[in-house]
Amino acid sequence: MTSTDNSSPPTASSGRFPAGRLAFAHRDLTGIGQLERHEILYLLDQAEQWVKLNRKSSKHTDLLSGLTIINAFFENSTRTLLSFEIAGKRLGADVVNMHAAQSSVKKGETLIDTAITLNAMRPDAIVIRHGSSGATQLIADKVDCPVLNAGDGSHEHPTQALLDALALRHALQLRGESAEDFTGLNVVICGDILHSRVARSNLLCLQALGASVRLCAPPALMPDGVEAIGAQPFTSFDAALAGADVVMMLRLQTERMAGQFIPSAREYHHLYGLTQERLSNAAPDALVMHPGPMNRGVEIDSEVADMLDRSIITQQVEMGVAIRMACLDVLTRSARGVEGWA
Repeated sequence: MTSTDNSSPPTASSGRFPAGRLAFAHRDLTGIGQLERHEILYLLDQAEQWVKLNRKSSKHTDLLSGLTIINAFFENSTRTLLSFEIAGKRLGADVVNMHAAQSSVKKGETLIDTAITLNAMRPDAIVIRHGSSGATQLIADKVDCPVLNAGDGSHEHPTQALLDALALRHALQLRGESAEDFTGLNVVICGDILHSRVARSNLLCLQALGASVRLCAPPALMPDGVEAIGAQPFTSFDAALAGADVVMMLRLQTERMAGQFIPSAREYHHLYGLTQERLSNAAPDALVMHPGPMNRGVEIDSEVADMLDRSIITQQVEMGVAIRMACLDVLTRSARGVEGWA
């Protein structure tokens, strides 16, 4: 695909969603919580063309030619940073990566001053990862271009939830199952729920698409009030797994822990590690997911992570590029003067 048409949006979803900007009515993507169900489905559908492109030998389009995207990462990242960089470059944009360790933040510059500085360079989109919840919204309020949240503190990680939904949809379709939404699907998210922005965004996304979500964690790592947002809390992993269709494992975010939340990694694995034996409590064909990075032998055993017929962990990574291409495309349509979006 080598199209040089920078004005027309893809037509794969024609007729299924409101026309033009009404299909996705936001300038920024700072959280799943801001999205309507049809907006989530719209982004998933828009990503399908990029899945196809990314599987070709030639993976480039000039759709965003002339646009500049800044990836401003104040926290370390491998998958998310590389995924956004590849996404921007495959769309033809000029991509600049800013690492906090090399920025003026280390010299005492405030986040607001950093936002003002970035805005003065007139980027067309800014991707932000930051260790403080709400930091991406703070920057979004100070700049004139779209802002994409690549993870802010323990708040949200919206593109991770979207790519997880896309990977899950593809896995269900390969099995011949209907995957328009996830109605009737039972999903277990197990691990460090308290500190996990991935858990929060996935909970909101999966529920919006009709799934029932169970959250499982040691008592010290289960936030209060999850029932109020529709989740079923469990402290027994075996009980949570009963009949589950999807099992998503999360790592222990020790970098966000102040104090002793678990006795030891060994004890945690004994109670909350996903082993083949424990997986047998779930549905016979239950799918296994993990947003990465994985700590093998702690929250998940290698035999489970590498199961060819059950694990879709590598597919999650693949779908990350496609969903971020879709988000960059949709959020820059106004700047590109796309009809109905300007």
